[in-house]
Amino acid sequence: MAGDRAEAATGRHGNAALREIVGEEPVERLATGFAFTEGPVWHPYEKWLVFSDIPNSRLHRWWPSGRIEVYREPSSKANGNTLDRRGRLVSCEHATSRVTRAEPDGRLTVLASHYRGQELNSPNDIVVASDGTIYFSDPGYGRLEYYGVPRPQQLAFQGVYRVAAEGGDPVLLADDFAQPNGLCFSLDGRRLFVNDTSRKHIRVFDMAADGDLRGGAVWAETTGEGPGAPDGMKIDSQGNLYCCGPGGIHVFDSAARLLGVVALPETPANFAFGDDDLRGLYVTARTSLYRLRVRVPGTEVF
Repeated sequence: MAGDRAEAATGRHGNAALREIVGEEPVERLATGFAFTEGPVWHPYEKWLVFSDIPNSRLHRWWPSGRIEVYREPSSKANGNTLDRRGRLVSCEHATSRVTRAEPDGRLTVLASHYRGQELNSPNDIVVASDGTIYFSDPGYGRLEYYGVPRPQQLAFQGVYRVAAEGGDPVLLADDFAQPNGLCFSLDGRRLFVNDTSRKHIRVFDMAADGDLRGGAVWAETTGEGPGAPDGMKIDSQGNLYCCGPGGIHVFDSAARLLGVVALPETPANFAFGDDDLRGLYVTARTSLYRLRVRVPGTEVF
């Protein structure tokens, strides 16, 4: 499934400020032939990228040499991935409704699976705070054919949760989403952004001292032409927020002003900043893994 590293044309639909952030370099296809790619995460010290192929229930690892390998199979149809404060891979599993952590010896530790005795819907995307606390979204997509395992939903809502670094009973933080999906922290860690795929907007919450969320007003809407909806979301080192949406990846400045849209050869589902300088934007888009070099570096996950 290795890509031919051929460059594909891409678009930068926005103002000059977008070009100053994203640049104008072409997109490079690194690998292709997957079913539906998601959940990329770059390991800043070991220098590799892991990403999910949800329908095929595999995690793949890509190396800067171009080598690609199966990292875990089966993956329980894992979707979102991140790293904890010790560099261990933490994953959201659609097929099992679990959040798991990979230990150095290959064992999986279950960090969260139920809320008040009922199965979580299907943990989707995930971030780790500076103190190690884990935050994740829990829409219902993993209970659908193709993206998960069809089965009745036990919970009557789709929520956002936090769970301690070593796991335990998750704490429900918000239950008024239609389908919560991507999430990321502000640069100072004092706010949490969460998007809602069905409602096509991004909300922002203030982080309380105890880890709870306050507020939740709509911060921005992702509107436009072309396929796509709010999904993966990240913030760069200047506080600009990237979010999947119609037509590609929408880029907002810190004041929620849309600077423009980065178009790709396929509809993106998620992305991660990587490379030594964090200027590599690795994008999982349907059947392929892409990379483009941006001007403003991203942020590390730990």
